[in-house]
Amino acid sequence: MADKPKKRMLTIYLYIPNIIGYIRVLMNCVAFAISSSHKTLFVSLYFTSFVCDALDGWFARRYNQVSTFGAVLDMVTDRISTACLLVLLSQLYRPGLIFLSLLALDIGSHWLQMYSTFLAGKSSHKDVKDSSNWLFRLYYGNRIFMAYCCISCEVLYIILFLLARGQNDVLLDALVTSGRQSPPLSFLVVFVLLGWGIKQTVNVIQLKTAADACVLYDINRKQ
Repeated sequence: MADKPKKRMLTIYLYIPNIIGYIRVLMNCVAFAISSSHKTLFVSLYFTSFVCDALDGWFARRYNQVSTFGAVLDMVTDRISTACLLVLLSQLYRPGLIFLSLLALDIGSHWLQMYSTFLAGKSSHKDVKDSSNWLFRLYYGNRIFMAYCCISCEVLYIILFLLARGQNDVLLDALVTSGRQSPPLSFLVVFVLLGWGIKQTVNVIQLKTAADACVLYDINRKQ
Protein backbone atom coordinates (compact mmCIF):
# COMPACT_ATOMS: atom_id res chain seq x y z
CA MET A 1 0.00 0.00 0.00
CA ALA A 2 2.86 2.38 0.82
CA ASP A 3 4.20 1.99 -2.70
CA LYS A 4 1.04 3.36 -4.31
CA PRO A 5 1.57 7.02 -3.33
CA LYS A 6 5.19 6.78 -4.52
CA LYS A 7 4.07 5.36 -7.86
CA ARG A 8 1.52 8.13 -8.23
CA MET A 9 4.17 10.73 -7.40
CA LEU A 10 6.51 9.22 -9.97
CA THR A 11 3.73 9.30 -12.55
CA ILE A 12 3.25 13.03 -12.03
CA TYR A 13 7.00 13.68 -12.13
CA LEU A 14 7.07 11.87 -15.48
CA TYR A 15 4.18 13.72 -17.07
CA ILE A 16 5.11 14.76 -20.62
CA PRO A 17 4.90 18.52 -19.85
CA ASN A 18 7.09 18.05 -16.78
CA ILE A 19 9.71 16.16 -18.81
CA ILE A 20 9.68 19.08 -21.25
CA GLY A 21 10.24 21.31 -18.22
CA TYR A 22 13.33 19.33 -17.21
CA ILE A 23 14.68 19.62 -20.75
CA ARG A 24 14.09 23.38 -20.62
CA VAL A 25 16.13 23.62 -17.41
CA LEU A 26 18.96 21.65 -19.01
CA MET A 27 18.92 23.80 -22.16
CA ASN A 28 19.07 26.98 -20.09
CA CYS A 29 21.99 25.66 -18.02
CA VAL A 30 23.96 24.87 -21.18
CA ALA A 31 22.95 28.17 -22.80
CA PHE A 32 24.17 30.37 -19.97
CA ALA A 33 27.33 28.31 -19.56
CA ILE A 34 28.35 29.20 -23.14
CA SER A 35 26.75 32.66 -23.37
CA SER A 36 30.06 34.54 -23.43
CA SER A 37 31.75 32.37 -26.04
CA HIS A 38 28.93 31.24 -28.37
CA LYS A 39 26.31 33.97 -28.72
CA THR A 40 24.38 32.39 -31.58
CA LEU A 41 24.16 29.00 -29.89
CA PHE A 42 23.13 30.68 -26.66
CA VAL A 43 20.26 32.48 -28.41
CA SER A 44 19.18 29.27 -30.16
CA LEU A 45 19.06 27.28 -26.91
CA TYR A 46 17.46 30.08 -24.91
CA PHE A 47 14.73 30.78 -27.45
CA THR A 48 14.04 27.07 -27.99
CA SER A 49 13.55 26.71 -24.24
CA PHE A 50 11.18 29.68 -24.35
CA VAL A 51 9.15 28.14 -27.21
CA CYS A 52 8.91 24.89 -25.24
CA ASP A 53 7.05 26.90 -22.58
CA ALA A 54 4.04 26.95 -24.90
CA LEU A 55 4.61 23.35 -25.92
CA ASP A 56 4.43 21.93 -22.40
CA GLY A 57 1.14 23.77 -21.81
CA TRP A 58 -0.34 22.23 -24.95
CA PHE A 59 0.71 18.72 -23.88
CA ALA A 60 -0.68 19.30 -20.38
CA ARG A 61 -4.12 20.20 -21.77
CA ARG A 62 -4.04 17.63 -24.59
CA TYR A 63 -3.26 14.65 -22.35
CA ASN A 64 -4.94 15.91 -19.17
CA GLN A 65 -1.60 16.15 -17.39
CA VAL A 66 -2.08 19.51 -15.68
CA SER A 67 -0.39 19.50 -12.27
CA THR A 68 0.50 21.99 -9.55
CA PHE A 69 4.10 20.81 -9.67
CA GLY A 70 4.19 21.38 -13.42
CA ALA A 71 2.76 24.89 -13.07
CA VAL A 72 5.35 25.81 -10.43
CA LEU A 73 8.19 24.23 -12.44
CA ASP A 74 7.07 26.15 -15.51
CA MET A 75 6.87 29.49 -13.72
CA VAL A 76 10.15 29.06 -11.82
CA THR A 77 11.97 28.09 -15.04
CA ASP A 78 10.55 31.15 -16.81
CA ARG A 79 11.48 33.52 -14.02
CA ILE A 80 15.00 32.18 -13.47
CA SER A 81 15.89 32.08 -17.17
CA THR A 82 14.67 35.65 -17.71
CA ALA A 83 16.44 36.75 -14.51
CA CYS A 84 19.74 35.28 -15.69
CA LEU A 85 19.43 37.05 -19.04
CA LEU A 86 18.69 40.34 -17.29
CA VAL A 87 21.77 39.88 -15.12
CA LEU A 88 23.84 39.34 -18.28
CA LEU A 89 22.43 42.51 -19.82
CA SER A 90 23.16 44.46 -16.64
CA GLN A 91 26.84 43.60 -17.15
CA LEU A 92 26.81 44.60 -20.83
CA TYR A 93 24.94 47.91 -20.70
CA ARG A 94 24.87 51.12 -18.71
CA PRO A 95 22.92 51.82 -16.59
CA GLY A 96 22.81 48.21 -15.43
CA LEU A 97 20.38 49.14 -12.66
CA ILE A 98 17.59 49.24 -15.26
CA PHE A 99 17.87 45.50 -15.88
CA LEU A 100 18.27 44.65 -12.20
CA SER A 101 15.13 46.67 -11.43
CA LEU A 102 13.24 44.78 -14.14
CA LEU A 103 14.49 41.54 -12.60
CA ALA A 104 13.23 42.53 -9.14
CA LEU A 105 9.83 43.58 -10.54
CA ASP A 106 9.45 40.33 -12.50
CA ILE A 107 10.39 38.02 -9.62
CA GLY A 108 8.58 40.02 -6.94
CA SER A 109 5.30 40.43 -8.81
CA HIS A 110 5.07 36.77 -9.83
CA TRP A 111 6.04 35.47 -6.39
CA LEU A 112 3.44 37.66 -4.69
CA GLN A 113 0.84 36.68 -7.29
CA MET A 114 1.50 32.98 -6.73
CA TYR A 115 1.38 33.37 -2.94
CA SER A 116 -1.82 35.43 -2.97
CA THR A 117 -3.37 32.83 -5.28
CA PHE A 118 -2.77 30.08 -2.72
CA LEU A 119 -4.17 32.28 0.06
CA ALA A 120 -7.34 32.78 -1.99
CA GLY A 121 -7.67 29.02 -2.57
CA LYS A 122 -7.32 29.32 -6.34
CA SER A 123 -5.73 26.59 -8.44
CA SER A 124 -3.84 28.91 -10.80
CA HIS A 125 -2.10 32.27 -10.50
CA LYS A 126 -3.68 33.12 -13.87
CA ASP A 127 -7.18 33.10 -12.36
CA VAL A 128 -7.82 36.85 -12.17
CA LYS A 129 -11.44 36.96 -13.29
CA ASP A 130 -12.38 38.83 -10.10
CA SER A 131 -9.83 41.60 -10.70
CA SER A 132 -11.18 45.10 -11.26
CA ASN A 133 -8.33 45.99 -13.65
CA TRP A 134 -9.24 45.38 -17.30
CA LEU A 135 -5.63 45.12 -18.52
CA PHE A 136 -4.81 42.55 -15.86
CA ARG A 137 -7.84 40.46 -16.86
CA LEU A 138 -7.04 40.81 -20.57
CA TYR A 139 -3.44 39.75 -20.07
CA TYR A 140 -4.25 36.50 -18.27
CA GLY A 141 -7.55 35.92 -20.05
CA ASN A 142 -6.35 36.18 -23.66
CA ARG A 143 -3.58 33.74 -24.59
CA ILE A 144 -2.69 35.51 -27.83
CA PHE A 145 -2.32 38.88 -26.08
CA MET A 146 -0.29 37.31 -23.28
CA ALA A 147 1.91 35.49 -25.80
CA TYR A 148 2.58 38.75 -27.68
CA CYS A 149 3.68 40.51 -24.48
CA CYS A 150 5.87 37.62 -23.26
CA ILE A 151 7.49 37.01 -26.65
CA SER A 152 8.11 40.75 -27.04
CA CYS A 153 10.04 40.83 -23.76
CA GLU A 154 12.23 37.87 -24.64
CA VAL A 155 12.87 39.05 -28.21
CA LEU A 156 13.83 42.53 -26.97
CA TYR A 157 16.29 41.10 -24.44
CA ILE A 158 17.77 38.76 -27.06
CA ILE A 159 18.18 41.65 -29.52
CA LEU A 160 19.98 43.67 -26.85
CA PHE A 161 22.22 40.71 -26.08
CA LEU A 162 23.16 40.31 -29.74
CA LEU A 163 23.74 44.05 -30.19
CA ALA A 164 26.15 44.30 -27.28
CA ARG A 165 29.71 44.89 -28.48
CA GLY A 166 31.29 44.53 -25.08
CA GLN A 167 30.84 45.77 -21.56
CA ASN A 168 29.60 49.25 -20.61
CA ASP A 169 27.67 49.99 -23.81
CA VAL A 170 25.14 52.78 -23.34
CA LEU A 171 21.69 51.24 -23.73
CA LEU A 172 20.00 54.11 -25.55
CA ASP A 173 22.96 54.59 -27.91
CA ALA A 174 22.90 50.91 -28.88
CA LEU A 175 19.19 51.05 -29.75
CA VAL A 176 19.48 54.29 -31.73
CA THR A 177 22.54 53.10 -33.66
CA SER A 178 20.97 49.76 -34.57
CA GLY A 179 17.81 51.54 -35.74
CA ARG A 180 19.77 53.80 -38.06
CA GLN A 181 21.77 50.94 -39.52
CA SER A 182 18.82 48.62 -40.12
CA PRO A 183 15.26 49.96 -40.67
CA PRO A 184 13.71 46.44 -40.38
CA LEU A 185 15.45 45.98 -37.03
CA SER A 186 14.22 49.41 -35.98
CA PHE A 187 10.63 48.38 -36.81
CA LEU A 188 11.04 45.11 -34.88
CA VAL A 189 12.40 46.92 -31.83
CA VAL A 190 9.47 49.37 -31.81
CA PHE A 191 7.00 46.47 -32.22
CA VAL A 192 8.44 44.47 -29.30
CA LEU A 193 8.92 47.58 -27.15
CA LEU A 194 5.14 48.01 -27.13
CA GLY A 195 4.60 44.46 -25.88
CA TRP A 196 7.46 44.86 -23.40
CA GLY A 197 5.91 48.04 -22.02
CA ILE A 198 2.53 46.36 -21.57
CA LYS A 199 4.19 43.42 -19.81
CA GLN A 200 5.97 45.70 -17.32
CA THR A 201 2.73 47.58 -16.70
CA VAL A 202 0.99 44.29 -15.96
CA ASN A 203 3.82 43.33 -13.60
CA VAL A 204 3.28 46.55 -11.63
CA ILE A 205 -0.48 45.94 -11.51
CA GLN A 206 0.14 42.35 -10.48
CA LEU A 207 2.50 43.43 -7.69
CA LYS A 208 -0.01 45.90 -6.26
CA THR A 209 -3.02 43.60 -6.67
CA ALA A 210 -1.26 40.65 -5.03
CA ALA A 211 0.05 42.81 -2.18
CA ASP A 212 -3.49 44.10 -1.54
CA ALA A 213 -4.77 40.50 -1.50
CA CYS A 214 -2.19 39.54 1.14
CA VAL A 215 -3.08 42.57 3.30
CA LEU A 216 -6.81 41.81 3.02
CA TYR A 217 -6.12 38.21 4.04
CA ASP A 218 -4.41 39.47 7.21
CA ILE A 219 -7.30 41.84 7.96
CA ASN A 220 -9.93 39.12 7.53
CA ARG A 221 -7.93 36.65 9.60
CA LYS A 222 -7.75 39.07 12.57
CA GLN A 223 -11.46 39.88 12.54
